[in-house]
Amino acid sequence: MKFKNYLLIGSALFATAVIPTSCDDDDPVDPIVNPQPDPEPDPEPGTETQNPFDLADIVTWPADTVVNLSDHFTVPAGKTLIIREGAQIIASTEGVGANHVPIEFTVEGNLYCQGTDAKPVVFSIPEADRTAGNIFNVLWGGIVATETCEEMLIDHTIIEYTGGQVVQGSPAASAEIYTAGDDAYPQITTNNINGKYVITNSILRNGWSDGIYLMGGSAIIANNIFAANGYDGAEAVNVKAGCTVDVAGNVMFSPNTNGLKLSSSGQSETRGQAKVNAYNNTIINAGWRRDGEKGGCIYVEKNVLANVFNNLLVNCKFRAMTPSFDIPNNPEEGYDENSFIDYNFYASGSQKSNIIFDDPEEGESGVGYAWEGYNYAHEDYNVGVVDVHSVIATEDNLRNPMFVNYDINGVALTDYVYDEAWDFHVQAGSPVLTGAYSGNIAPYFGATGLTVNGETYTSPAVESHFGAYGMN
Repeated sequence: MKFKNYLLIGSALFATAVIPTSCDDDDPVDPIVNPQPDPEPDPEPGTETQNPFDLADIVTWPADTVVNLSDHFTVPAGKTLIIREGAQIIASTEGVGANHVPIEFTVEGNLYCQGTDAKPVVFSIPEADRTAGNIFNVLWGGIVATETCEEMLIDHTIIEYTGGQVVQGSPAASAEIYTAGDDAYPQITTNNINGKYVITNSILRNGWSDGIYLMGGSAIIANNIFAANGYDGAEAVNVKAGCTVDVAGNVMFSPNTNGLKLSSSGQSETRGQAKVNAYNNTIINAGWRRDGEKGGCIYVEKNVLANVFNNLLVNCKFRAMTPSFDIPNNPEEGYDENSFIDYNFYASGSQKSNIIFDDPEEGESGVGYAWEGYNYAHEDYNVGVVDVHSVIATEDNLRNPMFVNYDINGVALTDYVYDEAWDFHVQAGSPVLTGAYSGNIAPYFGATGLTVNGETYTSPAVESHFGAYGMN
């Protein structure tokens, strides 16, 4: 039996009535959750009533299901939601209530999205609204995993058109995860320092804010595509204190500020130092849509322990930055001197940005070419410490990586619409195939892995080339 449409109405409901379509008369009726009879009329003020639905500990949304969200949705603490391949979760762009609060998908329990290459799970908005003009139009709130979320798997999943503003009435504001009036929703948020999160083989695109904002947990972020993350600031992957993370094999196209922002901001006695291995990622066109001297590909700050190596940075505004090097090991603002940020490859095209911020009094650099930004006298370039062995393009040697199908001079530096026909493998003879780091830094989860929903996932091995892909 096929279930084509679930109507999910209330923020407290884990599952509601099923509306089956295209069912033959002899099909057995076997809904996931058998709804109880209609609830009694609203009780008198001050009295309590139980949820009228039978909340199973584990609920599965089957393959090819379409789930329309007209209200906030919550996976309650202690419960598990499994979403099978081809399922579509469609958030209304109208929001909730008279204030049109952006719809939030809250995970207090466990969430396992199990898509496939042929049939990814999709979190999106109505198809008619999926336009280039709506890429940064803050249409819904994304997935928020709270401090009670123990496990989350996002595998072969597309998450798009997020970034709604957090306002009064937003669940994340009520839970004090984000601040009403100050924050916008990333595509994925985590907040449990003991949680385990695997985000792999997925696409996170078209959002006002960050692609992934990690405020806690052990995580593998591997083999994903990030595109058009951030309208006015924000990054593809943003890591804070309380996290241990491997970030590897990802392509990050046109993040507003950085592909990777790695920070131990929020570090305390209970929320430990952030530890990140970021290797074999390809970051393209980062930083050009952001004013000032912030951003450009990789930003390391506030005592994070970061190993950043074998990454391929193409047409980015600046190279890796590590502020406050003269204040080592200071969780408030310093740079952990045990970090290793080296053996990266900075490639440039010959084109000039169509947006140049050039006002020194306002802290603007005037940088217009990628090669120019890589060699700019930035106060946060730790010369002699960071990128000592890295390959850095100059005006006379642009270091073209020789992609199979991506013209580094044919895509404007400020473009952010991702073309699925692009192929970021490299051709034979590419300079990124040699000279990468071959030392003894090991992924945090390369051997033991992370066990999520009973299956152990391991981080990708360190590859002997720069970037996410070598040759086909």
